Amino acid sequence: MTEQTWVINASPLILLGKINQLELVERLAPRLIVPQTVFDEIATGEQDRLTQSTLHWAQYHTQPNIAVPISILNWDIGAGESQVLAQCMRLKGSKALLDDGEARAAAQSHQIGLLGTLGIILRAKQSGLIAAARPLIEQLLANGSYLSDSLVLEALRKVGE
Repeated sequence: MTEQTWVINASPLILLGKINQLELVERLAPRLIVPQTVFDEIATGEQDRLTQSTLHWAQYHTQPNIAVPISILNWDIGAGESQVLAQCMRLKGSKALLDDGEARAAAQSHQIGLLGTLGIILRAKQSGLIAAARPLIEQLLANGSYLSDSLVLEALRKVGE
């Protein structure tokens, strides 16, 4: 099934915003949704770390929240992650853009496709949108992203770096 929609959580938006690469999501996503809860989290909790243009960009894609199924509520993950998964369950064939490990486990248990911030950078490299992934991964690490050394090495190997 072709990916119809990507539903993004705060962490990829924040991290890509910090390294001035938010346009990668815009260019790669077939269709993008930012749940209102995610936008609110960015606007209230991370505004000092993001530019106004980042907030305007996210607002352009903001969609109203929907009811979260009990099967997701039982995971006791954040409100933004819960909305991302609920939106993906409603939109069959969509992909959740999440970095949080527990939220990713919840997505897998619901058979929801996944992509994280690192995956976005790898896709950008494979699509020719960026010349090299390594500098952006190093910027992610410098800006608070936790990626194990083994994961970084495997990711770079996949894109020939």
